[in-house]
Amino acid sequence: MSLLIIFLIAVALIFDFLNGLHDAANSIATIVSTRVLSPRYAVAWAAFFNFIAFLVFGLHVAATVGTGIVAPAVISDQVIFAALMGAIIWNIVTWLAGIPSSSSHALIGGLVGAGVCAGGLDAVVWSGLGKTAAAIVLSPATGFVLALFLVLFVSWAFLKVTPFKADNIFRKVQFLSASAYSLGHGGNDAQKTMGIIAALLFAHGLSGDHFVVPFWVVLACQTAMALGTLFGGWRIVRTMGSRITHLTPTQGVCAETAGSMTLFAATWLGIPVSTTHTITGAIVGVGAARRVSAVRWNVAKDIVVAWVVTMPAAGLLGAGFYLIANAAGMR
Repeated sequence: MSLLIIFLIAVALIFDFLNGLHDAANSIATIVSTRVLSPRYAVAWAAFFNFIAFLVFGLHVAATVGTGIVAPAVISDQVIFAALMGAIIWNIVTWLAGIPSSSSHALIGGLVGAGVCAGGLDAVVWSGLGKTAAAIVLSPATGFVLALFLVLFVSWAFLKVTPFKADNIFRKVQFLSASAYSLGHGGNDAQKTMGIIAALLFAHGLSGDHFVVPFWVVLACQTAMALGTLFGGWRIVRTMGSRITHLTPTQGVCAETAGSMTLFAATWLGIPVSTTHTITGAIVGVGAARRVSAVRWNVAKDIVVAWVVTMPAAGLLGAGFYLIANAAGMR
């Protein structure tokens, strides 16, 4: 294994770490904002379930990212480097600005931008990219609808229970719902980096005649994401946990349960969805279930704008880094 390949794997793991750092809010915002756990314990709790996600899910998302977004024939060191750098730069910019954009779509955008530079539009696997693009709408919409119905169901089921007793019950239940969401987050997001590293190894003939994800890659990616989550993303926690809508433990459970159901389904189907989009849709759903005015729609609007901009912005960055890599003679 050459030094260049080792360097690119290290860059991929840096992206994975930043993904966990950037998306820590997805896993812990609700349980922190409801004061069920302090931020320090919440990130440790989320990081643990981020790490063990590989024991629960297959590697369908990794296969989609590795072979189903850009044709394997155009994958090269330049393409991998450019895709990762485009996603990393976009993640850092949005993290510093406190914008909960999608690390997943930043990576996909960077990969497509670099792939098109390398092989033209024919390099794009449109069916895989179409599924990912559709998820920009479907994942938050699914989270929104599920959360809305869960709030309505819980409100009906606990109609005769005092608010104080219900609050105590859901403070305990939220440990389970937060765990499930962190599991779904680790299962879907870490696999995207696995797919990138596996594609790199496959392009160099280091993984045999078929695309596979070596177990060491699985462990490395899950560890990098868990460490990123452990360091947290406090700027985005504030946006996700309090600026969109005020959350009670009951609403936190409904949002996390709706989000985890959406992520579990997408991961088993091999669809790389945005955990940020999913939990945001669910949080908006629980807020809207109370009353429409409970949601700060101006904040939600700003988040939606970030969703729309992420893939093309990361794509342009990926294309730019591909040209830089080519000019520098990277092979």
